[in-house]
Amino acid sequence: MDIKEIVAEGNDPVWVIGRLKEKSIRVPAWATLDKAYDPKKHPVMDQKLYPDKVTKKGVQKVTRITLSLPKLAAKRMSGLMFGLPVKRIYKTQSDEEKRAANIIEAIFAKNRIDSVNRERGKQLFASCEVATIWYSQEQDTTYAGEPSRLKLRCKSYCPMNGDAIYPLYDEYDDMIALSIEYQRREGDRDVTYFDTYTATEHIRWRTEGGSPEEEIRESIELAKIPGVYLYRPEPIWEGEAENVYEAEWTLSRNGNYIRKNARPNWVIFSDEKVKTGQEPTNDNEGRNVLRYPKDAKAGYVTWQQAIESIKYHVEEIKRNFFTNLQLPDMSMDNMKSTPMSGEARKMLFIDAQMKAEDESGPWLEFFDREVNVVKAFAKKMYPSLAGAIESLQVEVLITVYQIRDETERINNLTNATNGKPIASQRTAIQRLGWVDDVDAEIAQLESESTVSLFDEPTV
Repeated sequence: MDIKEIVAEGNDPVWVIGRLKEKSIRVPAWATLDKAYDPKKHPVMDQKLYPDKVTKKGVQKVTRITLSLPKLAAKRMSGLMFGLPVKRIYKTQSDEEKRAANIIEAIFAKNRIDSVNRERGKQLFASCEVATIWYSQEQDTTYAGEPSRLKLRCKSYCPMNGDAIYPLYDEYDDMIALSIEYQRREGDRDVTYFDTYTATEHIRWRTEGGSPEEEIRESIELAKIPGVYLYRPEPIWEGEAENVYEAEWTLSRNGNYIRKNARPNWVIFSDEKVKTGQEPTNDNEGRNVLRYPKDAKAGYVTWQQAIESIKYHVEEIKRNFFTNLQLPDMSMDNMKSTPMSGEARKMLFIDAQMKAEDESGPWLEFFDREVNVVKAFAKKMYPSLAGAIESLQVEVLITVYQIRDETERINNLTNATNGKPIASQRTAIQRLGWVDDVDAEIAQLESESTVSLFDEPTV
C-alpha cells in the first residue's frame, strides 16, 4: 500500500500507527541491551540471583563488583571514529557554489555537528539505532554572512533516551516514512506523541490516556524525508557481555572470601583450656578479645589465598574482550605498565583502525543523506542560490583517530622524492584547516610577500 493511502486523512489513527510501526528490519530491544550496558543491571547486582545474607543481627551485604566494559566499548568506538571531526570536502566550480558551501558548513557548525556526531556514535553502538530530524524555525539569522529568515536545527532520537524509532521501507528498500514515538511530561501526567515524516507531510498524533488523536498535519516542501536513520544488527560489544559477567562473579565471590578471612586470626598454642572473648560475627570487627595462660604462646596466622589464578582469570577475560572487539586497551595502567616506543604505540591502533574502517561504510551513507537533507533546506532558505546548492558536490571524510607524527611522515615523503616539493601551497593551507577561505588566505599571503619585497632596503 502506498504511504499516502496509509496516512490519508480520515483513516483510523490506531490502524495508521499500527501500520507505521511495521518494522521490516530486526534491531535488538533496548530493554535487553540496557541490561549489559548499565553495570547496575548486571546479574551480580540482582538480589534474586545473588541475595544478601540475612542473619540474626541483620542483613550482611555481599560483595558486588561490576565492570563497565560494554559502556566503555561504545564510548571508545565513538571516540575512534569521531574523536577527529568528520570533514566535508566541497568541490566548488563558481563563486556561487563557494557561497553555497560556506552556508552549508555554517549550518553544520551552528548545530555543533561534531558534538552531535560523538553522541550519535555512542547511541548507535549501544542501542543499535539512531535517527536525526532536521527542522526549520522562523527566526532571522545568518549563515556565513548570508541573512535568512529561517533557522535550521536538528534533534536526535534513540532508544537510550526512551524513544522508539519506526522506519518504513517499500519493496525496493527505500525509506518511505520515518516515525518517532516519545513521551513528554505535561503537568502531572505523561503524554505520548507519535510523529511521522514522509516526503510530503509531517503528522503528529497525541495520546493521553485514551486513543490517539491527530494534532498536527503539515506539508513538507523538501520532496524528501527531513531526517536520517541508521541501525546495526548488534551492539558494539558483540556478545562479550557474558564474559564480563563471569569476571564480575569471580571478583565478587573472591571479595566475600577476602572480607571474611582478611581479619587477623589470633591463635593460641596451649594445652590448657583458654577462655576467649566472643567471636565477632561482623566482618568489620578488627580483632578478637582473648585471655590465655602464662606459658601459652599466641600469634597471628596469615590467610593464604591463590590470588594469582584469580588475577589471571579476570585479566584474561578483559584482554579477550578488547582483542575480540578489535579495540585498544588504552587505560592508564596498561599504557604505563607496557614501555614501548612511539612507533610501537602506533601499531596498537592498526586493529582498531581496521575495525573503524569496517564501521565507516554505513556512517558515510548516513552523512551523505544528511548533507542532502541540509542542502534541500538550504535551497528553500536561499532561493537565489538554489542552482548552486543543487550542483554543489560534497564528499564526506571520516578520519579514524590514530597516533600520527606528521613531521616524520613529511620527512619520509620528502626523502622519497629526493627533496622535491610534495604538496602545493593551496593543499598545505587546506590540510592545515586554520582558515575557511583558502583562496582568500593565498591572496593575503601573496599580498604580504609583495609588500615585503618593496620594503627591503637597497644598498
